[in-house]
Amino acid sequence: MTNENLVPETWSAPAKLNLFLHVTGRREDGYHMLQTAFVFLDFADTLQFEPNKSGEITRVDTPAKSGDYRVVDLPEEDLCVKAAKLLQTHCKLSLGARIYLSKKLPTGAGLGGGSSDAATTLVALNRIWETNLSRETLMGLGRQLGADVPVFIHGKTTLAEGVGDKFFPLEVPKQVYCVLIPQIHVSTAQIFSDSSLTRDTPIKTIRGSLPPVLLNDLEAVTCRLYPEVDQALKWLRNFGDARMSGTGASVFLACDKLEAAKRILHQRPEGVDGFVAHSLLCHPHY
Repeated sequence: MTNENLVPETWSAPAKLNLFLHVTGRREDGYHMLQTAFVFLDFADTLQFEPNKSGEITRVDTPAKSGDYRVVDLPEEDLCVKAAKLLQTHCKLSLGARIYLSKKLPTGAGLGGGSSDAATTLVALNRIWETNLSRETLMGLGRQLGADVPVFIHGKTTLAEGVGDKFFPLEVPKQVYCVLIPQIHVSTAQIFSDSSLTRDTPIKTIRGSLPPVLLNDLEAVTCRLYPEVDQALKWLRNFGDARMSGTGASVFLACDKLEAAKRILHQRPEGVDGFVAHSLLCHPHY
C-alpha cells in the first residue's frame, strides 16, 4: 500500500434489477438453478474506505467527511466487514480499513443492496490494498458471501444462469425505471423454501437480447406471503408491464420518459417508498 496519507476513497454500490427471473431447477445441495437478467441502476449506496496498517477492520455509519462518526454495532454477518476480512485473509495481509457506508438501498427489497456493498468492498480494497487480484478471483471470493455478489464484480448487464455463476452478454437499451418499495423486509430464504414455488421453468435459449415475455417466477409466492407487495404490484400495473425484482419487495416499471416515471412515483400509494433511476450499461467501477 503506497498511500502514506491514508486518504479515504469514495466508491458507489449501485442497485440492480432482475428484468426477469426463472427458477429452472434445484440441485441436491439445495441451491436453486436460475435464469435471469441483471441490470444496474444509477441509484446507489456510497462507501468510503480509509486504509490503515493496524489490520483492524471496522465499519461506521456516517461518511468520513462528516468528521463525526460512531462505530456501528454490527452483526457478525455484516457483508462489508465479511468481504474485507475475506480479502484480508485470502491475501494474508496485515493491512486494515475503516469502512464508511451511507445507505440508500433498503435491505430485503430485491435490489441487491448488501451484495452490492460487499462487491464494492472487494473491488475497492483490492485496489487500495494493492492486492491486484483478477476479476475472476474476486468473483470467486464473492460467491462465498452471496449468490448475487459475483454479478456486481462481473460489472456488466448480463444474462445469468446456473446458480448465478454463468454469465452471458446481453444487450439491453438504456431505460428509465420507476421503482416502488413497500416498507417491509422480504426473506429470500422463505421465498425459495416455499413448497408452492415453481422450480421447473424450461431453460430458454437467450443469447444477446431479452426474450419477448418477461416474468418473475417468484412473484406468486412473494405476493401471497407479503400482501403489501401484491398491492404495490397491482397498483403499478395500472401504468404498464410492472414486475418484481428478485424476491421483492421492490416492484418496477420501465418508462419511456423521465417525466412519466416521476409522475407515477409522485402518485404512489401511501406507505410505499420509491425512486426513479436510469439503467447503466455497466457498473460504475467496471
